[in-house]
Amino acid sequence: MILVSPEQLEYILIEEVLWIAKSKIGVPIYDFEFENFFACRHPIYLTEPIKAVGRFGVSENYSELYSKLKADQIELIHTPEQYLLASELTNWYPYLQGLTPKSLWFDAPPAFSEVEKHFDYPIFIKGSRQTNRHKQTLSVANSRKELEEIAKEYKQNPVLHWQKFVVREVVKLRKVEAKQTEKITPSFEFRTFWWKGELVGAGSYWKDFANYNWSESEKFHALKIAKLAVDRLNLPFVVIDIAQTEKGDWIVIECNDAQESGYANISPISLWQNVVEIEKQNL
Repeated sequence: MILVSPEQLEYILIEEVLWIAKSKIGVPIYDFEFENFFACRHPIYLTEPIKAVGRFGVSENYSELYSKLKADQIELIHTPEQYLLASELTNWYPYLQGLTPKSLWFDAPPAFSEVEKHFDYPIFIKGSRQTNRHKQTLSVANSRKELEEIAKEYKQNPVLHWQKFVVREVVKLRKVEAKQTEKITPSFEFRTFWWKGELVGAGSYWKDFANYNWSESEKFHALKIAKLAVDRLNLPFVVIDIAQTEKGDWIVIECNDAQESGYANISPISLWQNVVEIEKQNL
């Protein structure tokens, strides 16, 4: 996570309908050069209030940044409350119960007996915001001993220690062929982007480790579940990650603020073209 200041941001008007507030962060699955594919305008100064989509990575000061920008008549697409709803499991989980694995969370690693009252091993561990780069040994506990080791590391891990400690039910997911890494075993998982309730991009999640795709039938049923989540959350720009279980059902893995989400195996050109077209239709 990074601290973002208004001075770091570049403002771009795309096709005269969509404002972007961006900062290059050096991650290929996130950065995108809008100017290479769209008609873009770079104003020297803003003459009227605007609403912009942020593309500046995962920020640790979104609320502060939002307030500073709004004072300069620049409003990000999500309010701080909407940002937390999209980003934090503790906020979005109550809306998505029944669509996503059972989850509990604690301010700090809890007593192991408390966890064992609610879950059988194996159990999945993550921060309320994110995992530590999907590392298997910090994400899945197959026994109390492994849970103890994860809890000990959690308290000092730079990615995890500031987040709430989330315990999730392990659902057996459909596996995909993939090269072995230290990360969680890739499953039949997909990332979907939604703009004002409409799908603007979808593609495989584990693009760097596995090559897989869904059939039209699988896509249809997967997107039905994703759309249920989108409708319940009612956010302007959200990412829903979905996966198929071994039984063939589709579940929500997590959701994110699409402003700070990587594209996975989705064409950013196509995604932003879809957003622009929706905005043109809404003029």
